Amino acid sequence: MNAASILFKRRRVSVATYVGCALRIWACSPLMIIWPSLGVTVMTLHIGIVGGSAEGAALCYRTICVEGAVLLGPHAHPEISMHTPSLAQYVRCLECGDWQGVGELMLASADKLAKIGADFLICPDNTFHQALPAIASRSPLPWLHIAEPVVAEAVARRFRRLGLIGTRWLVESEVYPERLKARGLEYVRPNTAECDEINRIIMEELVYSVFNSEAIAYHQQVIGRMKDAGCDGVVLGCTETPLIMNDSNSPLPTLDSTRLLARAALHRAVQDDSRRAGESLEGTGAIRTEETQGVR
Repeated sequence: MNAASILFKRRRVSVATYVGCALRIWACSPLMIIWPSLGVTVMTLHIGIVGGSAEGAALCYRTICVEGAVLLGPHAHPEISMHTPSLAQYVRCLECGDWQGVGELMLASADKLAKIGADFLICPDNTFHQALPAIASRSPLPWLHIAEPVVAEAVARRFRRLGLIGTRWLVESEVYPERLKARGLEYVRPNTAECDEINRIIMEELVYSVFNSEAIAYHQQVIGRMKDAGCDGVVLGCTETPLIMNDSNSPLPTLDSTRLLARAALHRAVQDDSRRAGESLEGTGAIRTEETQGVR
């Protein structure tokens, strides 16, 4: 427990003591949000975002900020920091199948976020999660895995068979299938031609903030085929896809991986004073190993 936790938990400090300590401990403290209208003080954890594309990271960040007000009061949200290297560095690794390189880029961001006080990490990029298991043991902080809140939502909504949309690297991976199978859910991947075209739309349009009706129509066609194949929902397994597809224009109900990850992070960050960042993250989709529990 750090100095801030002790100070805030005791609550019996003079104004002078509080002001004197605040500046010294603020940088390494959980954020304290005071909700005067209810007389409630809420401790929040510091969320670290390991960014990929600008659009995916921005949607995740924006969701945490906007929906934070629902839990914490007007204009309030947990402290958030983001680190994003050039997307080109990641893409070079993806194109040559260098998952170790992807992991090292994620780890470099994790180290920087840990040094500025983040308590846990999220990565609003489904594809990059293929590299996460290889670097989790060296991570300075625990991660919330993007697939966990998506699968949990699928179970809660009683879906049985899901379509999977994303980059070709994502849909060819086990990032979602292994978790879906573990919960007794079936899944349908795009066929090769569909996978190639969706990948092109993501990498040549969506990451550049290009949104057009042709891309929407193509996604509707693919999701429609998945519906015909017995799917009752679809995973939007690309964090940019929710910018063009949602429940209002999809042939199937959607599972928005970007916003579901953001909400999981928000709920993880908003917790009672008695819970600290180093305690168990069981049930939140966090990846933690014995090595990550220690101090680096």
